[in-house]
Amino acid sequence: MALRLLEVMRDMDLPMEILEDEDPTQTIPRRFGLSDVVERQIRTYREDVRRRVRLTDDEIRGLFRFVIRRPDGPEVFRAVGRQLAAEERAPRWVRRLPGGLRYRAMRRHARKRLKRLFGRPIGGFGRGAFVIEGRSLLFFEADPGGDACHLLSGFTEEFLSRALGGSARVEHTLCQGLGHDLCRWEPELVQDAASVTDSPPEVRIDDGDEGPIPT
Repeated sequence: MALRLLEVMRDMDLPMEILEDEDPTQTIPRRFGLSDVVERQIRTYREDVRRRVRLTDDEIRGLFRFVIRRPDGPEVFRAVGRQLAAEERAPRWVRRLPGGLRYRAMRRHARKRLKRLFGRPIGGFGRGAFVIEGRSLLFFEADPGGDACHLLSGFTEEFLSRALGGSARVEHTLCQGLGHDLCRWEPELVQDAASVTDSPPEVRIDDGDEGPIPT
């Protein structure tokens, strides 16, 4: 996750065009995308990924705080979430399952993927086919303003789009950063032969291994 955050910020900050006689080290000395420090840190993170080294919570919080100082912080987090979901596709057979079984398999796959990324369970599933809820998650601890929550929005959008073969939009309808008692992510639209409304939104779907919403 840390690696993708730096890579996305670097790519978003690269200039669209550099004139032939321009020296970027002189004309844009503070542009993040051209920073040698950033490139060195990206190489370090890549090596950490190869060696399966995890960042501490304090390191993640520091990196999140760096992102939220940017005016495009929410866009950065959402793009990173989509990239993280795109790196591991749900099994193809999931699409051929009936509605209820399809979403049960998707929830389990998403839960495992998030746990691998963060080293802990991230939220739980509430009422509806794919509604994620949680309290005092790492996103809120790192960013009480709520921008970091867009990371899970992007992750869920990409995950659903790939699993269902359509397109999805996820809204962060409740946020602790805005004074709510929990965070909630709800699919707003899924375009494919099977919509998220296949499962009744007002009936809790029990996977058998889901307990209360983690804090």
